[in-house]
Amino acid sequence: MGNTDNVIRVLLAEDQAMVRGALRALLSLEHDILVVAEASRGDEVLSAALATNPDVALIDIEMPGSDGLTAAAELHKHLPDCRILILTPFGRPGYLRQALDGGAIGFMVKDAPASELAVAIRRAVAGDRVIDPHLAASALSVGPNPLTERERIVLGAAAGGATIADISRALHLSEGTIRNYLSSAIQKTGARNRVEAAYIAEQNGWLSDRSNCR
Repeated sequence: MGNTDNVIRVLLAEDQAMVRGALRALLSLEHDILVVAEASRGDEVLSAALATNPDVALIDIEMPGSDGLTAAAELHKHLPDCRILILTPFGRPGYLRQALDGGAIGFMVKDAPASELAVAIRRAVAGDRVIDPHLAASALSVGPNPLTERERIVLGAAAGGATIADISRALHLSEGTIRNYLSSAIQKTGARNRVEAAYIAEQNGWLSDRSNCR
């Protein structure tokens, strides 16, 4: 790892300049933490990390260029010793599973107390998993993503307001096949209709979760 003087070197990846500045200011108050790089886009994370060799990367889940989960997976692939903490404004169980599968060592919601951030960074460097306890409990209760890859794609399209005819044309599948996928997704999510199914899937992070889709 890049730490040679007991100072924890941190990369901040957050697209909102005000939030990134607040995080930097907060961490600057810690005697043993130094922000050595910043990124405002997901596709800037790896290059920034390779240039500065941080001990910890603090990555927001939603950024332009590439989402935080994709950026984290790439970073872990090229710099496996860098500890990755994912920050998210929403605690969706499916995202937690994706983050851990992608090499992240921690997953924190943004509304956690600010005092917990420095503690989380130190724990990550020590090799501990740092996961919001409420989110961990939700992930265990929800279970893995029940949707197949095609059901996820079709339901995601429906959530965006597309009609069955629109989805049929876009995916080059018959309208009957689209209805079958939607019906299956509705049943698996325990919803009453496709709108509710899409909402449940989105809240659980299933629409963007490819890791557990069959």
